[in-house]
Amino acid sequence: MHKDKYVFSQLVSFLDRNKFNYLVRQYAGDKYVKHFTCWNQLLALMFGQLSNRESLRDLVVALDAHRLKCYHLGMGKNVSKSSLARANQDRDYHIFEEYAYYLVSEARQKRATDIFKLGGNIYAFDSTVIDLCLSVFWWAKFRKKKGGIKIHTLYDVETQVPAFFHITEAAVHDSKAMKEIPYEPGSYYIFDRAYNNFKMLYRIYQIEAFFVIRAKKNLQYKAIKWKRRLPKNVLSDTTIELTGFYPKQYYPEPLRLVKFWDEEQKREFVFLTNAMHISALQVAELYKNRWQVELFFKWIKQHLKIKKFWGTTENAVRIQIYAAMCTYCLVAIAQKSMQLDRSTYEVLQILSISLTDKTSLRDLFDKTKFQNDKERFRLNEPNLFNF
Repeated sequence: MHKDKYVFSQLVSFLDRNKFNYLVRQYAGDKYVKHFTCWNQLLALMFGQLSNRESLRDLVVALDAHRLKCYHLGMGKNVSKSSLARANQDRDYHIFEEYAYYLVSEARQKRATDIFKLGGNIYAFDSTVIDLCLSVFWWAKFRKKKGGIKIHTLYDVETQVPAFFHITEAAVHDSKAMKEIPYEPGSYYIFDRAYNNFKMLYRIYQIEAFFVIRAKKNLQYKAIKWKRRLPKNVLSDTTIELTGFYPKQYYPEPLRLVKFWDEEQKREFVFLTNAMHISALQVAELYKNRWQVELFFKWIKQHLKIKKFWGTTENAVRIQIYAAMCTYCLVAIAQKSMQLDRSTYEVLQILSISLTDKTSLRDLFDKTKFQNDKERFRLNEPNLFNF
């Protein structure tokens, strides 16, 4: 038996505490704090994410049941509901936001791979809406009687880790968030039809990056040049100029329009791209992988706590979302570092019931077996981290 550390403490050892302490000092997060520090707060929130706690009360009850273990789990001598609620309400969410980005960077480095062989990172950008009760979350007005927030996410398709996330009110249109993306020269950005913002697409072109986006049905354009020999399922591959009044001003350069027939869905897709150097099939394949960001949204909503919140203020909601992102990255880092031949669903299921055990992580995953293949592979679950 592993007698030194609890499973949760072993998992936390993959985190860089020095970096977190630096951020806490930068934002004076622990100023005048005597007992419940920002580090204690982060670990308490991550414990709640991993153990699938439904509410703040539920989380505190679970921690109270392990009162004698809290110190060794890294959460201090005691975690009370009032101290955790106050910390979520008052402490600067930028501490947790910047640490989430640090873990994102670390996870992407560990999981770096080159699946598409295109010489640049492949990103899919999309958003998901989280509905909120307007009478409780008064600051998140969406419609007349409905509240909500929107998480805009830039998802690294190859590493399967979110590279950037931007939280806004749900009423903010998807294309408005495009200006917040940290664009990289040589990278590829995949968008759905909601992002037909030609001013921002031209910005991508100007920094020598590439995009693939579904064209709207009412797109106005003039064909300049056609490719004649086309591979199977490619209906046309054309160089075009935009003729609409505003699109032509916003994007004055030629574009490539690819029409592709999807045999699985029995429907036609029309793509716009500035990537003239790749094949039409590669354009279609890039867009097909945009669906991974949808699977990511589905996965975190099912397995992490970002639909039910443990605080009502905007600050508390943001801290919980960033804690969820930290948890996601921690699992990704641990999974890659330990080279686990397990789905993420399995890793989370095993961790959720073993956080306060004293088994070594290696033994925990090596000796736990899933007898039911449907339970192991779960065809209805997003299959993240499995290449």
